[in-house]
Amino acid sequence: MTRRELINHCLGFADAYEDYPFNDSPDDPDAMTVMRHRGNKKSFAFIFERGELLVNLKCEPLTAEFLREQYPEVTPAYHMNKRHWNTVRINGDLPEDVLFGMIEDSWLLTRPKLAAKKRGEDDR
Repeated sequence: MTRRELINHCLGFADAYEDYPFNDSPDDPDAMTVMRHRGNKKSFAFIFERGELLVNLKCEPLTAEFLREQYPEVTPAYHMNKRHWNTVRINGDLPEDVLFGMIEDSWLLTRPKLAAKKRGEDDR
């Protein structure tokens, strides 16, 4: 999978957009692509290259530990809270459906929350 394919997959989630807050140019090979939600600007994926294509994804702590034990491509996150974030090597042997599930989980964990008033209305 290429960097652009990974970005395009992330763009398939509702209200997702790509951002480059750490670089002047997205064409810079060292640029970090940050995938965000439009509604709250929270990040759900950090795509970067350090000798290979990598992505940091948010994860529930117990699931994060499980994935690290199951797949050598999944490690505690680079430059992130290691309890809640994993770094995933993209072009290893990790099954694509596992990677896509991890991306979706990260998107779900960081998506905008409903306002308290709206939640109350929806509960009726």
